[in-house]
Amino acid sequence: MADLSLVYGGDLAIGATGDLAISTGSALTEQRVLRRLLTNPDDYIWQLSYGAGLGRFVGAAGAAGQIAAVARAQLHQETRVAQTPLPRIGVNHADPSGIAMTIDYRDAMTGQSVALTLPG
Repeated sequence: MADLSLVYGGDLAIGATGDLAISTGSALTEQRVLRRLLTNPDDYIWQLSYGAGLGRFVGAAGAAGQIAAVARAQLHQETRVAQTPLPRIGVNHADPSGIAMTIDYRDAMTGQSVALTLPG
């Protein structure tokens, strides 16, 4: 199944034929992972537990362990992310003003390994 192509925080993309672009395969999984990690809990009214709300950690000192735990719990609920092998999540202080996150997971639909980096 495909979804409309929408990069989180952006606009719908236009396809090669002028219609709305769709997202499939690993691009769709990445799109869903980003949406899940950046959506605030309680914002999705049909599933109130959906979303990690990583934006709430902006400026939070010493929150690396909590960020990783919240992200891990949400990735466990994402059906397009394989649970074997378990996704690996790294949270590092990128510089004094930010935290960078790396997520390595296997796409359950395509079998591809994906490395996703969220800059601080």
